[in-house]
Amino acid sequence: MAKIINGTNIPNMPWEERPASCKEVVWRYTGNPIITWNPGPKNIARVFNSAVIPYGDEFVGVFRADHKDITMHLHFGKSKDAINWELEPEDIKWVDESGEPFQPTYGYDPRLVKMDDEYFIIWCTSHAEQPTIGLGKTKDFKTFTRFENAFLPHNRNGVLFPRKINGNYVLLSRPSDTGHTPFGDIYVSESPDLKYWGKHRKVMGTTSGWESTKIGAGPIPIETDEGWLMIYHGVIYTCNGFVYSMGAAILDLENPSKVLYRGSQYLLTPEVDYETTGFVPNVCFPVATLCDAATGRLAIYYGAGDSHTAIAFSTVDEIIKFVKDTNKLHPGDDGIGKL
Repeated sequence: MAKIINGTNIPNMPWEERPASCKEVVWRYTGNPIITWNPGPKNIARVFNSAVIPYGDEFVGVFRADHKDITMHLHFGKSKDAINWELEPEDIKWVDESGEPFQPTYGYDPRLVKMDDEYFIIWCTSHAEQPTIGLGKTKDFKTFTRFENAFLPHNRNGVLFPRKINGNYVLLSRPSDTGHTPFGDIYVSESPDLKYWGKHRKVMGTTSGWESTKIGAGPIPIETDEGWLMIYHGVIYTCNGFVYSMGAAILDLENPSKVLYRGSQYLLTPEVDYETTGFVPNVCFPVATLCDAATGRLAIYYGAGDSHTAIAFSTVDEIIKFVKDTNKLHPGDDGIGKL
């Protein structure tokens, strides 16, 4: 069994055993989708691509909520069971480090990670109306402090590692463009203070098949004695448009630009109706995990069809075995991709 490092025991996290008929490494929650169209607050049309985390004996989250005017905002939510969520009707109000209002024009696809006694939020935000990576923090989910944006446009899929590596904060991202991004590789950057970013390295690029168009980091990486388990999304362009699937790789603990193992097959791909239909069809977009350190159980939260929030289950051991069994490294996966 792989050892989870610096993990948390979450005995009350959602869990279902694998159905007897399922032979896959990842299986869907039978109660999916857990959040669907028009979830409650009258201004919200769809909630998906959202981040959750344990908080005391319960759970909290930062949710991508697309409003009925087709604008994208971040909302706070809470839950006793991490399945049934109560969303705040108003979007998160940000202040800068001096306490003055510092509201982004829009926000989507957040990630959420705890370090020490603070919770950090990473999301796609705006810089001169163009997409880039926003960063912020909170201690109590009441006051949200926003930093300056991490990078210039254009960039997406910012994912912060849950601890410093060699003394620096480390962030995964995907440089992109102003459009729907018909390309994209995963990069890693370092910072001493969450303000100034450098030492940019390419982690992995697109390959063939299910991840031939673009890839992007997903949930916060999980630290194990095998390496950082990184769940990510891969995209193929078909005659009917993009198809987003879920895959995994294992990165070196002290040099996360080095890929140790890379699964050549997807873990989950759009197959059921809430994934294959929706505002944007054929999307499985992983953004968050709940991981019980005691058992290695994983609840993977993913956006489905840009319309729903869904959960899939697996274990750290099963995914690590799958990645190793289907491993296929590619040029550039060696951690020496200096720009």
